[in-house]
Amino acid sequence: MKVLLVNGSPHVHGNTDIALQEMIKIFQAEGVETEVLHIGHKAIRGCIACRKCAQTGRCVFDDEVNAAAPKFAECDGLVIASPVYYASANATLIAFLDRLFFSTQFDKTMKVGASVVVARRGGLSSTFDELNKYFAICGMPIASSQYWNSVHGREPGEALQDGEGLQTMRTLARNMTFLMRSIALGKEKYGLPEKEPWIGTHFVR
Repeated sequence: MKVLLVNGSPHVHGNTDIALQEMIKIFQAEGVETEVLHIGHKAIRGCIACRKCAQTGRCVFDDEVNAAAPKFAECDGLVIASPVYYASANATLIAFLDRLFFSTQFDKTMKVGASVVVARRGGLSSTFDELNKYFAICGMPIASSQYWNSVHGREPGEALQDGEGLQTMRTLARNMTFLMRSIALGKEKYGLPEKEPWIGTHFVR
């Protein structure tokens, strides 16, 4: 089992990292391989809807998105973590995710997804919902915990004081590990769910 964790914070060792490290401790104890991508401090532009990726299988902007694509394809689970700005995720992270999910052609069905959000106070649930939509549109089961996957903290290191939030991260990692293992067993015995040919409609017709 392997989990790819994407840190959308511009602060590499900030409170978002504290939340992820709490998960990583559990993953390592469970024998799950992990890799963290720090992209919040990178210069990543947004999608321009050129659709070149449909022809080439990769984004026209050759940056961290293309580097992350094969890692996404190989992992069993994906964790997306973001600090909360104005009740939404870091814009750099959103640009990264838009292009990553749109430009990759592989089947993401039954890869397990989990979003993690960190803030001083408010905007956590709206950001949590925002990030979960990337998983839901791709047939990726969303791992849950004992509460919404959130940790509180503003100043560097304050997240360490949020005992409930850190417990939520540990529970999330355990639940995610169980779900990945269960899906692997299900795929081995039953295979993936049957897929119908896609029906694409537009509201204008």
